Amino acid sequence: MQELYHKTITDLVSENFVRASTLYYFGVKFYDYREETLEQVCLEKGLNITTVLSSMESVNKEDVSQNVQLMAYPVDLVIEYLKHSHFIFVKKRLPYIGQLIDGLADVNFRYSSLSKDLKAVFPLFVEDFIEHIYEEEDILFAYIGSLSKFLSGDKPASNVYYGMEKNSIQEFALDHGEHENEMEGLSKITNGYAYCDEADLHIKVLFKELARLENDLKIHAKVEDNILFPKSLQLERLVKLRFHELAKLN
Repeated sequence: MQELYHKTITDLVSENFVRASTLYYFGVKFYDYREETLEQVCLEKGLNITTVLSSMESVNKEDVSQNVQLMAYPVDLVIEYLKHSHFIFVKKRLPYIGQLIDGLADVNFRYSSLSKDLKAVFPLFVEDFIEHIYEEEDILFAYIGSLSKFLSGDKPASNVYYGMEKNSIQEFALDHGEHENEMEGLSKITNGYAYCDEADLHIKVLFKELARLENDLKIHAKVEDNILFPKSLQLERLVKLRFHELAKLN
């Protein structure tokens, strides 16, 4: 990896656009250090160059067996996984993309108007996305959690009964399908995140990150559709059976 020490930040990011996100998490905006080498930037910032390079190498590695593992998890752990994903989206991915958009300055004339559009549209997307996440955690996840606690004997029957009168996993699932194209607007104004060869490196990195985010959100939605909701429906059925049994005893 030592051959990367003396490459400029522009060359490193041009070889792999995702490296820009690694630099960002270490406090380095790649477009502010275009001609400096990685070694120079690390010395200036007081960063351990080996740690930075290791992070660059690992950022693209994904656990392909993740969904298989999640299928075997109880619903409580699936929810914890989804909450952690929410945290990463809100605290890391969205701020990084927001910084890339805010940093758009002297871009190729082809993208000057697009830069203005993104600066206007992206904050609205973030606002809607965060609102959706909080609603999901505060209502859906809380409801599923109450079903699970009831079956384990940790939740009063009356609380769960009234919760089931107000909520339905099937309705949550149908409503969820309407939110699965959250990035449709951003995709349209960027022409599906496609850029021309003459585009600035900044634009290329930004479009790559937007495409990655959309892909990850689709994967996230599939985990909810294919794992969380089926498990939760089964949980809800078990709770209804338990209430039916309790009703027989009265």
